[in-house]
Amino acid sequence: MILARVVGECVATRKHASHEGRKLLLVQPLDLDSRECGQPFLALDAVDAGEGDTVLVVQEGFSAMTAVERPESPIDAAVVGVVDQFTLA
Repeated sequence: MILARVVGECVATRKHASHEGRKLLLVQPLDLDSRECGQPFLALDAVDAGEGDTVLVVQEGFSAMTAVERPESPIDAAVVGVVDQFTLA
């Protein structure tokens, strides 16, 4: 799983039929100090996240497909949770 921040939405005039009714979010990976790391990427939203939210993202095909209940869909990443807070022990 990847910790990330939603930095925007992607508007697509055409997308795969299995993605209908789902938002595509642009997410920026974060390290455990909430600093940006890596490049932003697109993820299909499964939890109704919004811009500015800190989220958990799965970036593995089968896990992403299962998270959005589309097991035959071409999905590489999915937002599966909104993080309210976290503490490192």
